[in-house]
Amino acid sequence: MERVRFAPSPTGHLHIGGARTALFNYLYAKHTGGKFIVRIEDTDLNRSTEESEKVIIEGLKWLGIIWDEGIEVGGDYGPYRSTERTYIYNPYVERLLKEGKAYLCYCTEEELEAERQAFAARGEMPRYSGKCRHLTEEDRRRLESEGRKPVVRFRVPDDEVIVVDDIVRGRVEFNSKDIGDFIIVKSDGIPVYNFAVTIDDHLMKITTVIRGEEHLSNTPRQILIYKALDFDVPKFAHVSLILGKDRSKMSKRHGSTWVEQYRDAGYLPEAIVNFLALLGWSPQGEEEIFSLDELIDMFTLDRVVKNPAVFDIDKLNHINGIYIRKSPVERIVDLAIPHLVSVGYVTEEFAKENREWITKVVEAVKDGLPYVGDIVNHVGIFFGDEVRLENEEAAEVLKQEHVSALLDEFLNMIKEAEEVNLEFAQGLFKELRKKTGVKGKALFMPVRVAITGQVHGPELVNIIDIMGKDKLIKRIEYTKNNLI
Repeated sequence: MERVRFAPSPTGHLHIGGARTALFNYLYAKHTGGKFIVRIEDTDLNRSTEESEKVIIEGLKWLGIIWDEGIEVGGDYGPYRSTERTYIYNPYVERLLKEGKAYLCYCTEEELEAERQAFAARGEMPRYSGKCRHLTEEDRRRLESEGRKPVVRFRVPDDEVIVVDDIVRGRVEFNSKDIGDFIIVKSDGIPVYNFAVTIDDHLMKITTVIRGEEHLSNTPRQILIYKALDFDVPKFAHVSLILGKDRSKMSKRHGSTWVEQYRDAGYLPEAIVNFLALLGWSPQGEEEIFSLDELIDMFTLDRVVKNPAVFDIDKLNHINGIYIRKSPVERIVDLAIPHLVSVGYVTEEFAKENREWITKVVEAVKDGLPYVGDIVNHVGIFFGDEVRLENEEAAEVLKQEHVSALLDEFLNMIKEAEEVNLEFAQGLFKELRKKTGVKGKALFMPVRVAITGQVHGPELVNIIDIMGKDKLIKRIEYTKNNLI
């Protein structure tokens, strides 16, 4: 049975790249009938925080990427947080030391920096020289008497070719001479990432390691540790980087980079999942809209592409817009209200008391939204009694000769109506055409501009229904007195 894992470091937010990695692991596990594990790699004590761990976990749950085993859930191979597993790592460290496959290193940071500069000056890849490889017991006592606290370094074999048979990238070779003896335990006794992740993956019976391409350079070190401890080496699949549209590394200038930023902006989790699945994975056929169950059914690693994936915010907006249109209006109303409150269009109390009216507002603009937060840019026409012309095109509409008389007749019909609702609005223009003789665009456009200030927008009958009698009267009178 396949067992895969997502092992984030809780040092920040859930990045889009991390979410994509988690999703690929989840889809692969579900497709193969395997298990998906989430554990926390908190070996970086200075940067790891409980808050970051919480943000990552909440982000995964929001996306619907639910794990079978791991942090919060439990399982047979816990604990699932690295700092709680130190007692598990220690015997393996002692074994490597005893077998001469690791050794204590007492070099100071100043000495190591001098070595790095020397390698760089010679045009060589910086690496540890191995100066502490052959210390005697007397040497160690002397260095410890100076107050030096050792790290533990792995003894890298000389001039050995390390092969990574990567499912995505194919055969990748590394030479051990370019690696140098690397640290596996820091001076504070905490194992470093490369050591902890190897032990964890072995003990948790991980069969396939699916992760970002940036981890490929870590893989030879981990393979050396696997072999030194006589562990089976898992399969590896390093998925491509995510680039911006300009094909540079994704950053803030390409849009938001954290999952919670998209959640807070009003993107739907199923749209984000759909979009992320297409970043580096190629489905068969031309279809691009897939439910999570459909993705699980289709996902295979042999369709994960080697080339970098491009994060196209326009494509995400297109996909998200489709999901918004497919969603029940009540769901979109719930997501929209906080945005309407944040810009002062409504209060929370008003929203509770006038939910039916707000639902009409949302329905009027819902189908054109790329994300729910964008609603604040489309509903200003429904608030306030004044009209602001959006451009010269709108101003020109009101300059036509027939407009003043047309609006007078429209205003009279509104005033005489017992109730202005959708049914009234649907019959209004047929009656207005009879009374004025004006038809087509010359009939509809002046009314639209007079009550909204815009030449485009929601269906006019919906606008009239939503505004209601009193607001329509105030809008028309304002336009006649100030804009014509």
